[in-house]
Order: sequence, then structure tokens, then C-alpha cells
Amino acid sequence: MDAEMPQLDISRVFDAPRALVFRAFTEPDHLATWWGPRGNSLPRGDIEFDVRPGGFQRWTEVAAAEPDLRVHVYIDLTDVADGDLLEGVMHVSGQLQEGLEPFETRFRIEFHDEPDGRTRLEIRQWLPAHLAGPSSQGWLEAFEKLDATLLNAQAATADVEV
Repeated sequence: MDAEMPQLDISRVFDAPRALVFRAFTEPDHLATWWGPRGNSLPRGDIEFDVRPGGFQRWTEVAAAEPDLRVHVYIDLTDVADGDLLEGVMHVSGQLQEGLEPFETRFRIEFHDEPDGRTRLEIRQWLPAHLAGPSSQGWLEAFEKLDATLLNAQAATADVEV
């Protein structure tokens, strides 16, 4: 892995407040609704978080098309700033797709306020070069699911406030 240049550098604006987008990444019930490419899911019982510097996040990802593939994700969180930053090293293992070996990736996710209650997400990820394309595609598919999750969460909050 190149320590200087990330293989992925993604910027995306979500139509949701920063606190909600941050919770989508740091609360197990939120993450379970959107993480991973289309068709993949996270069994809620396999998710465990201790979100703080020196803490961790772990989960298992299952592909509906290939339920025997069980990807285990373990993140060592090196820096966490509530509502602003998640940084760490992700260790990926388990029964991976054919041709993939276990790997690790360093990442930095920043959360920024945008006008009109929106949030800009900045993701930098350092990972083996041959995984940059599939990882980028995975983020795009996950963001489609995250958009829907954020919309539903805001609708539920609006219903409670009425």
C-alpha cells in the first residue's frame, strides 16, 4: 500500500444532517441497513461496535447470491471525533470471492456540514491497488442504499415530531 496517495478518494454529498450520516456509520442498526454492495446484508447479531479512539467495529457481510461467502470485517479505530471523523484500519477475511485473499485497508472518513442541512462525506482509502475498482463500485452501490436509509430515518423522525 502506498502510504502517501490513497487509491480511493471519494467525495459525496448526502441530503441529511451530519449527525445522522455519522450515526449511519457508527450505530450497528443503521449500518446493517445500508453497508455493502446491492444484495449484500449484515446479520444484526454479527455486528459489534466500540466507537472511540482505540475501539473497534466488527461485522459479517453475506451475499444473497452466494450465502456461503461470509466476509468478516474487523476495524481497528485509530481516531474518532464525534460527528466529524472516523479513521482506522479495516481487516477483511473469511470466505471471500474467488481470487480474493484476506487484506487490510487504511481509511479516513470525514463528515462536513453543507448548506441546507446536507452533509459532505470525504473518504480516503489506502488498499491493494487491484482492489481499487471493486471497492469504488462497492461504495457507489452502498451509497445508493445509504441514500434510502437516510431518507427513511428522516421521515421517521418527522413522523415522531408531528
